[in-house]
Amino acid sequence: MRVLLVGAGGVGTAITRIAARRDFFSHLAVADYDLARAEAAVAALGPAGARFSAHRVDASDEAAVTALLHATESDVLLNATDPRFVLPLFEAALAGGAHYLDMAMSLSYPHPERPYEECGVKLGDAQFERAGEWTKAGRLALVGMGVEPGLSDVFARYAADELFDEIEEIGIRDGANLTVEGYEFAPSFNIWTTIEECLNPPVVYEADRGWFTTAPFSEGEVFDFPAGIGPVECVNVEHEEVLLIPRWVDARRVTFKYGLGEDFIGKLKTLHALGLDSTAPVTVPGPDGPVAVSPRDVVAACLPDPAALGDRMTGKTCAGTWVKGVKDSAAREVYLYHVVDNSWSMAEYGSQAVVWQTAVNPVVALELLATGVWQGSGVLGPEAFPPSPFLDLLTAYGSPWGMRDQ
Repeated sequence: MRVLLVGAGGVGTAITRIAARRDFFSHLAVADYDLARAEAAVAALGPAGARFSAHRVDASDEAAVTALLHATESDVLLNATDPRFVLPLFEAALAGGAHYLDMAMSLSYPHPERPYEECGVKLGDAQFERAGEWTKAGRLALVGMGVEPGLSDVFARYAADELFDEIEEIGIRDGANLTVEGYEFAPSFNIWTTIEECLNPPVVYEADRGWFTTAPFSEGEVFDFPAGIGPVECVNVEHEEVLLIPRWVDARRVTFKYGLGEDFIGKLKTLHALGLDSTAPVTVPGPDGPVAVSPRDVVAACLPDPAALGDRMTGKTCAGTWVKGVKDSAAREVYLYHVVDNSWSMAEYGSQAVVWQTAVNPVVALELLATGVWQGSGVLGPEAFPPSPFLDLLTAYGSPWGMRDQ
């Protein structure tokens, strides 16, 4: 397998460090708008970087990405950019005859009149609309294959296959006790994406109602996370799992709740109140005249790079899937989870916990595709594949998962 990785930020760089230890691919081309960043990711691998190369590409330029796919003779495009670039990369892979894998799906757009009651354009709608063309081409677009979405979806399928006869509710629950020394506000993941998912109307699925929306940060609950993280207040957030899981797993209700904390929620609300979450350009004075800039891009530029926070970060992050239902005529409730300790990921890979946890899952999926254990065509989510081989291989990567009866 030959891979084109687009995006050499925190997650992309962690992908290279994880992949360098595996032998399922013959070459991995690392491409970024900033060539120096791609070169640094490859150079950091040392002798293990012999199977890697660095390239410059604009992820928004579909033709340029397609040309790079051909030039590098890549079989698959792995998208490690933020969601703005999902569609051009998705289309470039199809045009270039390659398979495609991402960790976040095409953007949503709220309902124009009833944003907190009805769905407008949902996450991934633009990709699923093209499913027939991918199937016809005999190519696979594996969408939402990070940690959340991704591993959380694999957990949902595992629960349906192995642990339950009937499922009442599947709830993704994400929490952490990470702290960053020296910063009052330092998100551990891309702030552009964080704003997008936290301030958009959250989506909930119910079998007798379908998909519908609610207000941001609604339905707060305290969830007790494992591995010493403890109780964290979680709230509804827009996320791909709610759009993916019901397509392949039979459950009466699906939710996603994120442990953000009161302070983090307050800061996001302030950004929204000031219009600083907007992606629409505003005109500001510049040394050479007026300049159009996106307020959200300004916020991102003012905050520290999440990938560079590892040395100042302590604590653990937990991604997991809570499932409630019936097994053998008895009520059952479990939490399947994956915990990464920042001290371990920094010592072992030089990557902070949140980006490493995101990065390991697409690499595992690529290995399953390369070896033929996972096969398919069309636009498919992680739930469309057998879960046990993934969970076994994740453990073989040195990062085991866990399960707790509730």
